[in-house]
Order: sequence, then structure tokens, then C-alpha cells
Amino acid sequence: GAVKAYAQKNPHSMGEWKSDSKSHVSTMSSGDFRANEKSVTISEATDVKIQFEGADNYVNVLKESTPLLAGEIIDASVLSKKALIAFLDEQIQDAKASGVLFSLHMKATMMKVSDPIIFGHGVKIFFKDLFQKHATTFEEIGVNVRNGFGDLIAKIKVVPNEQTLNSAEGRVKSAEIVMKNSKIEFNRNQGLFKKEIISEQEYNASQLRYNQDMQNLSNAKSDLQIIKLGSSGGSSITNTNIRATVSGTILEIPIKEGDQVIQANTFNAGSTIATIADLNKMIFEGQVDEGEVGKLSMGMPLVVTLGAIEDKEYKAKLRLIAPKGTEVAGAIQFKIEGEVYLDDEYIVRAGYSANASIVTDKKIDVIAISEALLQYDSQTKRPYVEIETSNQKFIRKDVELGVSDGVNAELLSGLAKSDKIKVWNKTEPIKRGEVDSRDDGRTKFD
Repeated sequence: GAVKAYAQKNPHSMGEWKSDSKSHVSTMSSGDFRANEKSVTISEATDVKIQFEGADNYVNVLKESTPLLAGEIIDASVLSKKALIAFLDEQIQDAKASGVLFSLHMKATMMKVSDPIIFGHGVKIFFKDLFQKHATTFEEIGVNVRNGFGDLIAKIKVVPNEQTLNSAEGRVKSAEIVMKNSKIEFNRNQGLFKKEIISEQEYNASQLRYNQDMQNLSNAKSDLQIIKLGSSGGSSITNTNIRATVSGTILEIPIKEGDQVIQANTFNAGSTIATIADLNKMIFEGQVDEGEVGKLSMGMPLVVTLGAIEDKEYKAKLRLIAPKGTEVAGAIQFKIEGEVYLDDEYIVRAGYSANASIVTDKKIDVIAISEALLQYDSQTKRPYVEIETSNQKFIRKDVELGVSDGVNAELLSGLAKSDKIKVWNKTEPIKRGEVDSRDDGRTKFD
């Protein structure tokens, strides 16, 4: 599966194993599949049935027919619920007393069948006190421990429309009256038919009307129950219990007990019951100016820093560049998203302020020049500098630039190492009593 493939691609050492480590593996010594396994070799071709037989003589046929050939081996086993519960309880108490992490590992041939059941018992034993205290509530809201314990978020009480409710109740009463009269007529016709006073055709017609009226009453009652509870059949769990669709941490519950909620439909987005996120998968969201967005591409590496965690950088990968920009404070901004790779050093919470650095181009071991020394021709817009030829005499030299980070620019051509460049835009304030020497400023290029 995916987990195995990831482990194969990302092998890691378990580290040094110390003799005083409290970590250990415990397995059931009796009552499990291994201890109860039975097998037999079939001597001649036959057909077998698989069935469950309860202590009260209850028989449930699980598979009607399983043909076997001569020489085949049929194998069967059973896990004792009593032994499993006792084992789990013992190991959970031992883990708590030893101060070690309790981890449940299940391995059975019929994993889709047995694993959820075993896992469910593990959840109930681990939260034993909780289940004893709230057993009635859990039963009412339909907590299914085979699905884990964290999927149930809320339970909704259906509040029917009063006019719709009155109309449904009226249909039930009308159907009861019609069915009562139909029953009386059917019973009378049944007696007359037995005395051969009426024909079989009349009797069948009255029986059909009675059956139809009973069905109409049943439908009316079901409609009423749907309006009142949200579902028919006596169970409102499916429609009124809200369960999480993903695993994660609940970040926000914007509603309170007693608030009204609306189901999502074509015309309404519906009410938000809870906001859930997987905190192991953080997403960076930011804005990029329209002048820079053209330099970005999907999959580019990002370096993310968080306002709440100093001197820590997280690697990330650009996964979204919005196709449409939005105006923010008079400038067009494009939304970007990056998948952040976390580690175990800090707990990162949703909502932290963050900044991301994106390297759009990179050059190593190049000659660079400070952008503060550059001037630009008013007509051609090409960059140039002034270099000193003799004392206080300068000439213009055009330069060719490469990449720039806004502070320094790559110099491709135009200057030599021995050239002294004029500092033309020096902005330090002149102190009282000093001579203005800004026109004499120059720097040696290296």
C-alpha cells in the first residue's frame, strides 16, 4: 500500500536500542486466531456450508456453498471476545503504569471484517470510564466505535415547518379513517363470500381496496416521521448525526447548541457545523504582486518563516497560483499556496502569520555590484556608472546586468576590477561645521 511504498522510499534507522528501554511487544497467549486455528485436509471432493451457531441454538448461514476438491485444506479459526477484552485491558493498564505509549496493531487474514471489530473493542476499553459514564448518550446518538471515536461532531434536531407538519398529520388522520372503513367493508365482504352470497370478484375488489388503504396509511405515517425526525424507519441517525468526512483537529465550531442550521442545496451553501484540518499538512497562503507572478511556476521551492517561531525556516513547495488577481489597496495581487513540510521540533498551529521567500533565479560565484551605484539613462533606460579617470574626473560607462535581488545586481560586462565607481546618490546628512564632500564620493569596485 501507500504506507509501505513511502517507507521503502524513505528508510530510516530505529536508532540505538538500549537494554533498559521500557518498549516491548505483547501478544495474546490464548483465545486468539492463532491459538484456536483448526485445519483439515479434504479426502474427496465435497461441498461445505459456512454458518454461525449461537449458544441459544441460533443459526446464521454465512455462506451457503463452498465447493472443495480432494486434497484441499480448509482452515478456520475464532477469536474469543472475552479473552480479547481481558488482554487489551491488561495491556492498557500496564502501558499507563509503565509510562509508555500504547499502540494497537492488528493483523488478520480478513482485515476488513475482523479489524474494525477488534479496533472497536480497543477503543471501548481505552475509554472505559467514558463509556460507562455516557453509555446511554452514546447509544442515543449512534456512536460506532468501529469507525473510531472522533468522527461524531454534532447531532441535529429536525425542526419541521408548522404548516407542513399540520398537513402531514392531517393526511395520517384521513388515511386512518379511510383504512378503518375499508377494513369494516372487507370483513363484511369476507363473511358474505364465505356464505357464497357475493362473488369472488367482489371479494377480491374489497380486499384490494383494503390493502391499498393500509399502504396509503403506512406511507402517510412515514412522511410524517420524515418531517418530524428527518428519516423514516424509526431511526434519525443517518440524517441528524453529523460526522466528520476527514480526519483531523476541530479548529472552530461556529454554532452553539440550540442554533438553527440549514442543509446545503442548490440555492444555499448550508450552515458550517465545524471547521476541521489535518495539522500534519499545513498550507501557506500568501499574495504576490502582478509584477512578480509571471516569474512563478508550479512546484517551485519556498522557504516559509512564521511570526510565532523565531529563527526557524520551513521548506515548502508551490502548489497553487491563482488564475485571477484581486485588487488590494490599489494593487493587483495573486493568491498563492504552498505545501509546508513540518518537523517535530515545534507545534505549528493554523492561523499563524507567515512569510515566504521564493527563489525565482539563482547565480553562484558571480561578480556583483550594489544597485545604489547604478544610474539609468533617461532616454534608453539602460544602466550605467561613472568611473574615475583622474582626480575628480569621471566618465560614463554602460554596464550589462544579470539577475538582481533588489540590493545587488549581477555584473555581466562593462567594468574592470580596478575601476573606481562614483557614489552619486550618497544620502548621509551633513553635520554642522562639516564640508559637503558628496561630490567626491567614489568606491573601488571589487
